[in-house]
Amino acid sequence: MPSLKDLRGRINSVKSTRKITQAMKMVAAAKLRRAQAQAEAARPYAQRMEAILASLGAAVAASPDAPRMLVGTGGDRVHLLVVVTADRGLAGPFNTQVGRLARARIRALEAEGKQVKLLTVGRKGAAYLKREFASRFVGEVTYAGKKRVDFADAEAVAMQVAGLLEEGGFDVCSLIYNRFRNVISQIPTEQRLIPTPLPEGAVAAEGPQALYEYEPAEDQILATLLPRNLAIQIYRAILESTAGEHGARMTAMDNATRNAGEMINRLTLNYNRTRQANITRELIEIISGAEAV
Repeated sequence: MPSLKDLRGRINSVKSTRKITQAMKMVAAAKLRRAQAQAEAARPYAQRMEAILASLGAAVAASPDAPRMLVGTGGDRVHLLVVVTADRGLAGPFNTQVGRLARARIRALEAEGKQVKLLTVGRKGAAYLKREFASRFVGEVTYAGKKRVDFADAEAVAMQVAGLLEEGGFDVCSLIYNRFRNVISQIPTEQRLIPTPLPEGAVAAEGPQALYEYEPAEDQILATLLPRNLAIQIYRAILESTAGEHGARMTAMDNATRNAGEMINRLTLNYNRTRQANITRELIEIISGAEAV
C-alpha cells in the first residue's frame, strides 16, 4: 500500500498535469476560431476554381497539346501522394487516421502493380509513414516553429509537385488530408489533383447551353490558372488540416482534463481512507498500551 507521502505526491502531480491540459485546451480553442474561419472561407473559392477549370478545360482536354497539369501524362503507373498532417502531436487520433488512410492507399496501389511516391507536409505524417515506406519519399515539408502558414508556403509545395510532373516523376497526384467537419469530427479525405478532376456531380445540362468566348485563348488562361489551382487546393487542405488539428487537440485536452479530475478524486479518496486507517491503527495501539499498563 502506498504511503500518505506517495499519495500526496501523486495527487499534486496529477493536479499539475490538469493545469497544463486546461491551458492547452484554452489555447487550442482560441486558435480554432481563427483556423476554422480561414478553412470555411477557403472552401467556396477552391470549389469555384475547380468548377471554372472543369468548364474551361473541357474544350482543351481533347487537344494533343493539352497541359499535363490538366490531363496528366496519359499513364497510370506512378502515383504521387501528398500527405498533409500536423507538426505536433497531443491531438488524439488526428495524425494517425491520415497516416492509416495513406498507408492503406499505398498498399492498394502497390497491390495493383503501381509505383508510389510520397511527399509529406507536416512532421507527424513523415514520422508515421517512414517506419514502413521510407524508400518512397521524394520530399518532406514542415512548418514547425511557424505561427501561421501562408499561401506562399502552399505555392512552394505546388511548385515542387509541378517540378516533379515536368520531370516525368509521376502520372497521377492525389492529396490526403483531414477535412474539418466540426470540433469533434475530422474526416480523412483523398482528393485527386492531377489530372484535374471534374467536380462531383458535374452533369451536362439538357437544352441550349451558353457559349463562352475566352480572351485570351483557353490554353493561355489554363497556363495561369492550373498552377494557381494546384496551390489553392494544397492551401485549402493545409487550412482544413490546421482547423482539424486545433479541434482535435481541444477535444483531446478536454478529455485529458476530465480524466485527470477523475484520477484526483480516486487518489483523494484513497488518501483519506489510508489516513483514516492509520489514525485508527494508532488509536488502537494507544488504547492497547494503556490497558496493558
